[in-house]
Parts: sequence; structure tokens; C-alpha cells
Amino acid sequence: MTMISIDTIDGSGSFQAYVAEPAGAPRAAIVVIQEIFGVNAGIREKCDLLAADGYLAIAPDLFWRLEPGVELDPDVPEQFQTALELMGKFNQDAGVRDIEATIRAARARTGGKKVGVVGYCLGGRLAFMTATRTDADASVGYYAVGIDGLLGEKHAIARPVLLHIAGADHFVTPDIQAAMHAGLDDHPRVTLADYPGEDHGFATQTGKRRSEAAAQQADARTAAFFAEHLG
Repeated sequence: MTMISIDTIDGSGSFQAYVAEPAGAPRAAIVVIQEIFGVNAGIREKCDLLAADGYLAIAPDLFWRLEPGVELDPDVPEQFQTALELMGKFNQDAGVRDIEATIRAARARTGGKKVGVVGYCLGGRLAFMTATRTDADASVGYYAVGIDGLLGEKHAIARPVLLHIAGADHFVTPDIQAAMHAGLDDHPRVTLADYPGEDHGFATQTGKRRSEAAAQQADARTAAFFAEHLG
């Protein structure tokens, strides 16, 4: 497992990130933003798959200020509860700054090529915040939580965004989904993709939450989106 150290934007510390390198020169880079379960095996596998597709993939440990190196299994109730507690303590603004530091590191490692981000759950929310607050070249969010509370930032979206919405998401209820559509459907840089009947976490790599057909459909859309906007 290849890990690198990345300095924070303000130079106050450094954090670890998992890196998956493509076989040849990278076509671009993609920052993979964790769920509330840390940079676990599923997130590392997402990176490995992106590397197999020709991208440099980097997953920063965003919970490093709380518990460095945490890896949790959502199918174990006690670990799911621990993950919720970590999310409650997590400083999302600092997390976005760490993602920005990772974007800078990715650009440096690729000689200035484009950098996209893809996030899941909490990471989907952070991907939207990254789209509004950084110069990421393209952003994808899977079942992002609480986007209705971030719509005031949508004017700052300057580059393409794709959001996958699980229609039966018990964390993103129908009223929130309606607010997302009302606020973003007419945005020229934002695409919303709905998956009726699917629940939160449907595109996880492993575990009980995965819904195979919907996961493959969403991942195919993501691959096409990155191919178009990153190269």
C-alpha cells in the first residue's frame, strides 16, 4: 500500500494519503474523497480502479485531526456508530482545505495535468464544496448529504459537476432531493442523475449496501464524465 504525506495549505501540519499510480503516464489525476468510514479498503479499491483506467488517484485521510488512519466497516454496527461520531466532530471547512492541498499535490505529481474529485456520502458533500471553493477541474458526488444547505454557494461553481442521487436515500429524503433539483437543474455546469429506489451507499465497492446494476450505471456515467472533462 503506497502512502504519501501532504502538507496542509497553511503549513500547520501534514496528513497521509493513499496513492494508486497508473501503469504509464497519467491522463489526469482524481482525488477520491472518503465516506465517514475513513480511507478503508473500499475507498482504496476505488483508487485502484481509477489507476487501472489511467488516472493518478489519491485518497487523503481527512479524519487525521481526529483519528489518523481510521478504517471502519459500515456493516459492523459499532463501527458505523463510531463513524457517525467522527462525522459529528469533523471540521468540513478544514477538510475542503485538505482536499485543496491534495489537488495541488496531484497537479505537481502529474506535471500540471487536470485534477478531478469524486466523493461518496460525506465525501459527496465535500465534492460539492470543493467545486464551489477550489479550482478542481471536474467534481462528482455520490449520494451527497445536505446539499440543500449549500445551495447558496452554487454561483461559485465554475467547472462541471455531476451528482448521483439515490431515490430512496434515508439520509437524503425526498424533500431534500426536490430542493436539489429546484436549485440546480437550471445550472449550466451541474448534472443531476437520479436512481429511483436506490438507497444511500449503493455504489460502495464492497458490503451489504452495494446495488450492482445501479453502481455500474453510476460508475459508467462517472467514467464518461471524467473522460470528457479531464481527458
